[in-house]
Amino acid sequence: MNLSILIPLLNEQESLPELHSWIQKVMNANNYSYEVIFVDDGSTDNSWQTIEELSKKDANVKGIKFLRNFGKSQALHAGFAKAEGDVVITMDADLQDSPDEIPELYNMVINGGFDLVSGWKKKRYDHVVTKNLPSKLFNWAARKTSGVNLNDFNCGLKAYKNMVIKNIEVSGEMHRYIPVLAKNAGFVKIGEKVVQHQARKYGESKFGINRFINGFLDLITIWFLSRYGKRPMHLFGLLGVIMFIIGFLSTFFIIGIKLFKLFALHKQTILVAQNPLFYIALTAMIIGSQLFLAGFLGEIILRTKNNEERYKIATEVNL
Repeated sequence: MNLSILIPLLNEQESLPELHSWIQKVMNANNYSYEVIFVDDGSTDNSWQTIEELSKKDANVKGIKFLRNFGKSQALHAGFAKAEGDVVITMDADLQDSPDEIPELYNMVINGGFDLVSGWKKKRYDHVVTKNLPSKLFNWAARKTSGVNLNDFNCGLKAYKNMVIKNIEVSGEMHRYIPVLAKNAGFVKIGEKVVQHQARKYGESKFGINRFINGFLDLITIWFLSRYGKRPMHLFGLLGVIMFIIGFLSTFFIIGIKLFKLFALHKQTILVAQNPLFYIALTAMIIGSQLFLAGFLGEIILRTKNNEERYKIATEVNL
């Protein structure tokens, strides 16, 4: 199979028939063998009924319905597990991503040798203050932190080799950072393509300004996991040792000064507990102990974690 087109969605019933028709037109024009996997992330409208109707008319249409809303990352994870195409295309269901971009994205992966190609919505039709400016700031921070030189991490239109999506773990809200996850997994041929961005035709955006706040927090998480996710003791243990050294040197200095004044200068000194440096030493040792404990707990959790499903599937069609 040439292509798997994976479309996570939430309350997009109006756009689904038009999107399906558009995809079908592009696929037939290029003679691709393909599947379209809709993942209904707990929609409360008639999105699932629309998917079922489309699947009856077109055997290439497949669907996964969650019991409730679990998030876009979980929807992608479920779709990745089912995708069979040589190239997997992800796109949003709101008609802001153009299916006409699919052939070139496919060629860049198959003939261009890329492991992953990310879309770049260079010209956007979103609100400047609430979306465009925060998005530029977010993408700048993501580039600097991750080392992946992409202009638009948030673009849902991406193309992957099947091997890529089978070897990465998308969880939490990490869908924004799939290129970073791919890089950390060893897939370094990451490209970018300017794609057409269209104004939303139906409904309202499901994402607010809070997604950028969450995005920055997730960026810190993925930075940590990429460096210390498999060895948390290396970070917490190092910090614990540093704090212990600070505490030990402070204690040694306090005792040394007291003994020097008593025996060399024959002068009375204040009690050790009255010296402000004593509390610095005590605090440093306590923090050092806590950091060591955090490192040990991290190692234990890493070795005993349970990889249970992070979402519940209600039903499927054509899968």
